[in-house]
Amino acid sequence: MGLVGAKHDIPLLEVAGATKRFPGVVALSEVDLKLYPGEVLALIGENGAGKSTLMKILAGVQMQDEGDILIDGKVEVIDSVEAALGLGISLIHQELNLSDNLSVGANIFLGREPLNFGLIDEATIERESRGVLERVGLDVDPSTIVGDLPIGYQQLIEIAKALSVNARVLIMDEPTSSLSQHETAQLFEVVKDLRSKGVSIVYISHRLGEVKELADRVTVFRDGKNAGELARDEIDHDNMVKLMVGRDVSQFYHREHHELGEVMLEVCDLRTPTHPGHELSFTVRAGEIVGVAGLVGAGRTEMLRTIFGVDRAVAGEIVIDGDAIAMKCPTDAINAGISLVPEDRKLHGLVIEMTVRHNTSLAGLSRYQKRGGMVNWEQEDDVTHEMIDKLRIKTPGPDQITQYLSGGNQQKVVIGKWLNMQPRVLMMDEPTRGIDVGAKEEIYRLMESLARQGVAILYVSSEMEEILGMADRAIVMHEGRITGELLRSELSEESVMQLATGREKVAALVSTQ
Repeated sequence: MGLVGAKHDIPLLEVAGATKRFPGVVALSEVDLKLYPGEVLALIGENGAGKSTLMKILAGVQMQDEGDILIDGKVEVIDSVEAALGLGISLIHQELNLSDNLSVGANIFLGREPLNFGLIDEATIERESRGVLERVGLDVDPSTIVGDLPIGYQQLIEIAKALSVNARVLIMDEPTSSLSQHETAQLFEVVKDLRSKGVSIVYISHRLGEVKELADRVTVFRDGKNAGELARDEIDHDNMVKLMVGRDVSQFYHREHHELGEVMLEVCDLRTPTHPGHELSFTVRAGEIVGVAGLVGAGRTEMLRTIFGVDRAVAGEIVIDGDAIAMKCPTDAINAGISLVPEDRKLHGLVIEMTVRHNTSLAGLSRYQKRGGMVNWEQEDDVTHEMIDKLRIKTPGPDQITQYLSGGNQQKVVIGKWLNMQPRVLMMDEPTRGIDVGAKEEIYRLMESLARQGVAILYVSSEMEEILGMADRAIVMHEGRITGELLRSELSEESVMQLATGREKVAALVSTQ
């Protein structure tokens, strides 16, 4: 258990056998976790490992289906945020939960303002706010408007807010994701100081260097289960990566060798609005399937959106089949032969209240017009039936409302909409998210079929199996930059995770296939 466990036999917080199910998904399966007084416990794992689900349970946002939560050795029921706060548990979200238009003091006491003769007691708010701000080393006037402060200060205000309710357990979810190096160093000092004063901290981060510096102990989740634990003297980058990975690749991937064509997509020194300080350069050849791997916040979706013209590039060039394209909007991308299957099909991929027919033909309406602007219904009908048959969309008919289809069939409708455009470059953002195994396999077969036909495919996936199983080559991103490329012969869970957590490849590879 390490030094912390030696000093305290009874955990301050213990999770015993927690299980949480959602429709079609077991998010947590009999997980255990112990947190001792005055300890920084790092909780790490790949995307979808169950970290956020457990934190929401501890914070009272959700309840576990099975298992117990114990505080000081006593089983407690945490059925609301108020119940969690009453037990001294406070969750600091990655996206800060502050009101920019209110003062620092008003934010710290929001929803529990002290009263004096029925009026808000401003003097008490100021006095007590100064006390908790001092605890986090923040020298600001409580009357300062929060929106006027830098993000690092706002992060410390969130911690001060938690301390003001006498939090014994602070859950910090990716607390440095938006902080500068200086602000991060300041936060580290606050964390170490709180630990010395007996506050216990659950620290969730994909930045393994931070974990090594701060953590007294590391607990690793994988696929909703406990994958292992590291004591303080065992915490290093390689040990953490080995526990985070290790699954066998699924048997659902059917790849066949075929000759690749010329470079179809070339991205040259592209800078996205989200990460303008990093230049992105890579190629995708005709018939090649290139995966884009990385952890949350790596900038993968933002890169695809910029290539597609949804977000205007800060700088750089996009070349399709040898021709430079000015990507001012998605129409420019579509006209150049690029299609994008977005991450959120219901929000960005479909008009969910419309029929399969109308969704399938939506991107190509200008192609199905008669003279005078009327839609050529016969042509639209032919295209819709072709996609239903080709993609094996399970629907009563083309006039079925799309929202009543399964997730997998909805995804096929989105893909069919873009296949109608006969793309030369097909980009797919999390193409199998939220769909069942059978539908996944069908989409994998479709990707392979399109590649054999010469389509260049660039896909983002947070599922390691998809990267290993489908990619001819993988681009790995970390915090807005490409840390390396891996040929299919080099792909392994460990090699991808090393790059995804910030360890750059010694010699960046250029595709020579």
